[in-house]
Amino acid sequence: MLSSTDRTTIKKNPNKAVFETEKLYQIIDESLLAHIAIEQNEQPIVIPMLVWRVDNNIYVHGAKNSRLIRALKKGKSCCLTFTLFDGWVLARSAFHHSAHYRSAMVFGQFDAIDDKQFKNALLNHFIEQIAPGRSECVRQGNEKELTATELLVMPLTEASVKIGCNGVNDDERDMDLSVWAGIIPYKTVIGPLQDDEKMASGIEQPDYSLAYGKRWYK
Repeated sequence: MLSSTDRTTIKKNPNKAVFETEKLYQIIDESLLAHIAIEQNEQPIVIPMLVWRVDNNIYVHGAKNSRLIRALKKGKSCCLTFTLFDGWVLARSAFHHSAHYRSAMVFGQFDAIDDKQFKNALLNHFIEQIAPGRSECVRQGNEKELTATELLVMPLTEASVKIGCNGVNDDERDMDLSVWAGIIPYKTVIGPLQDDEKMASGIEQPDYSLAYGKRWYK
């Protein structure tokens, strides 16, 4: 179960709060993109970053001269949000239009990982999440590349999840209106692969469908 703190308590539509840790993992693993918010020079800054999860930790990487990476490495408190949009809910009244979504908010502080061997293994884990088997085929990061790359880790100790998946919620007085009501689903479709124009001939396309399940194109 997710921890309950002042920062993770959902006050708006608390009926949409979800407390299963597995739901948090699913949102992070499917999104792989977080908006990270910090305060810098008394100004709020929000930057989108690729984020991946291993067990109960999340990781970000970037260049050492990145202002966000530098701030996070110093242990600056931050907030990460993940959002997956699943569709529109169209009601009979304009007021009751809404959306289907899955969202997560994570609070905490990052620590740096300096061991190059461990860093390389974690970066490969990210590659394996998006393209299974690829880390065994590509050239591994060399000393210079690993030195230039900062890798940060944060445990998932303070997080909240909110999921909107309800149907149309019209007022009784609007139920007889001659207006279509229902759901416009949004679905993310992964693939097909697009070959690099400069790729040598004779190289077959790999199969990465296992990483995406039902989201893989058919």
